[in-house]
Amino acid sequence: MAAVSDPVGLGAPWGPARPEPPPTRFHPVHGANIRVDLSGTRATRVESFAHGVCFSREPLAPGQVFLVEIEEKELGWCGHLRLGLTALDPASLAAVPEFSLPDLVSLGHTWVFAITRHHNRVPREGRPEAEALAPSRPPALLVEPYLCIEQFRIPRDRLVGRSRPGLYSHLLDQLYELNVLPPTARRSRLGVLFCPLPDGTADMHIVINGEDMGPSARGLPAAQPLYAVVDVFASTKSVRLVQLEYGLPSLQTLCRLVIQRSVVHRLAIDGLHLPKGLKDFCKYE
Repeated sequence: MAAVSDPVGLGAPWGPARPEPPPTRFHPVHGANIRVDLSGTRATRVESFAHGVCFSREPLAPGQVFLVEIEEKELGWCGHLRLGLTALDPASLAAVPEFSLPDLVSLGHTWVFAITRHHNRVPREGRPEAEALAPSRPPALLVEPYLCIEQFRIPRDRLVGRSRPGLYSHLLDQLYELNVLPPTARRSRLGVLFCPLPDGTADMHIVINGEDMGPSARGLPAAQPLYAVVDVFASTKSVRLVQLEYGLPSLQTLCRLVIQRSVVHRLAIDGLHLPKGLKDFCKYE
């Protein structure tokens, strides 16, 4: 896949002039403790806390989000998932480094950040770090259908992680709609993408539960293929890839949105006369 293409103007969906990118998959080259399932969409660290570095199978297209959902956590370790981009071809590595930070980054042309439980915002240039600690929950977070990042717009709905409904989920749904699902929690969704600039460089953005963290790295080589990096580190044990719709929403997605907006809380979906698969899709996705 080419790593550079013409930017998409805000308000213009991906379409015939800019085909949607293919589904994302994990690269067959990965850390020694990682097992990738046959579909290439789930990566699990089977032992220890390290050797969990994974890559995207293909370079990302500009504006394409490599989105993972945290599926399993493991108690007893300190630290969480790490996410970023690299211009290194995974197939060219003599060995996958034990850690993304600092080992992979020290090889050069790699930009990786640790996701922490304390905040989910990268401070802007020239702003104090305290800005990153302040919660940012715009009321229209799930009202606006698209997340706009520089020259790209991305359907927001599937970017947002949601809890699995339980006995008291009707008390929590409003909180999750306000995007307060912790970045390192199970079901949290974390993504990375890059946006090319006119000077031939690119900004890297990290997206956490539908919220753009702003440029977390600048000056990336936009003319080179850029692969996603996911380090399934320490307390993060397993992640799965979430596929996004970049064009018009599918009929399934539209039905889900209508159903979700028509019920008081997600537990009420169980009482609807719908196939189980559609109910689960409405509640979990």
